[in-house]
Amino acid sequence: MALSGCAKDTGGGGGSASGQPCQTKPAPSGPAMTTSQERQQTPPDASDVRVGLAFDIGGRGDGSFNDASVAGLDRAKKDMNLGEVKELDSEANESASAKLTRLRQLAREGYNPVIAVGYSYADSVGTVAEEFPDTQFAIIDDDTVRQPNVTPLVFSEEKGSFLAGVIAAHKSQTCHIGFVGGVETPLIKKFEAGYVAGAKAAAPDIEIDSDYLTPAGDYTGFQDPNKAAEVSSGMLDGGADVLYHAAGASGKGMFSSVKASDAMAIGVDSDQYNQPSVAAYKDVIISSMLKRIDLAVYDYVADFARGDLGAVPERFNIANGGVTYATSGGKVDDLKPTLEAYEAAIARGDIQVPKKP
Repeated sequence: MALSGCAKDTGGGGGSASGQPCQTKPAPSGPAMTTSQERQQTPPDASDVRVGLAFDIGGRGDGSFNDASVAGLDRAKKDMNLGEVKELDSEANESASAKLTRLRQLAREGYNPVIAVGYSYADSVGTVAEEFPDTQFAIIDDDTVRQPNVTPLVFSEEKGSFLAGVIAAHKSQTCHIGFVGGVETPLIKKFEAGYVAGAKAAAPDIEIDSDYLTPAGDYTGFQDPNKAAEVSSGMLDGGADVLYHAAGASGKGMFSSVKASDAMAIGVDSDQYNQPSVAAYKDVIISSMLKRIDLAVYDYVADFARGDLGAVPERFNIANGGVTYATSGGKVDDLKPTLEAYEAAIARGDIQVPKKP
């Protein structure tokens, strides 16, 4: 997808041409999802656990990815009496040595476990984990580091994004929607793939615009609200009326353009309707794709405190509550039966969600 222009996936059909809502298909039928959404265990005592947290770009207050990790630790403090937590920030397009220094600092200061927020830490985690074999490390969004003291916390982003696509298709009044990605990487393309698949499953004739703020390797796309606002305005001017982002702190720019156009937005990672950093836009946020980083961090800390890191799920998905959708604000309450039917079909394997657009 070219960075210079909006890459468009046109579903074929005349929804946007007529300015009418989509003709949506019935939800899939079948038994309801019965798999337990969250593990029900008594929280352990974690008062002697000291957690080091290395943030991704945007840090605390991004209203999305990083704040979700913070929410998991905040819950652990409440439920488990979690001991000290030290947070270290990162910079856009920083050198690999900066990440190494940050992780080494936390390990040297005795923080254990050390949690790296984001796949960009993969090489650094591999190096530092080897240097500190008695320290446990977790890395969010990467499962390539094969070392005994490294635990991956990974998700089925495409499946949660599928639900966001279903929501967009049902809520659009023009049958024309959009996706704004932060950085054009395989991970963010999973969000796009699921969103497009969900929208087309619900409304085969829907028109979908997709664009990315920066190419792979340029991580400023996760911290550039002005660029996101510009790209989003182009989609809205072209007829889209529901936009979904996977752009970290840049999502604030998408929300601002959506509000200015009196359109609709779908957030990501956290329940962005309830995030203070984007509170000015909550009236246009109809839902968020919940990527339960908070749950993953909470479960990881709990299992560390129990001495049972083998209990961490291989992947956080729909069946174990790792990805889902937000209902805050009541704007998708009418779609709950439909969304539950799609969730159940995905959990059963009746719907196979693609990981690539």
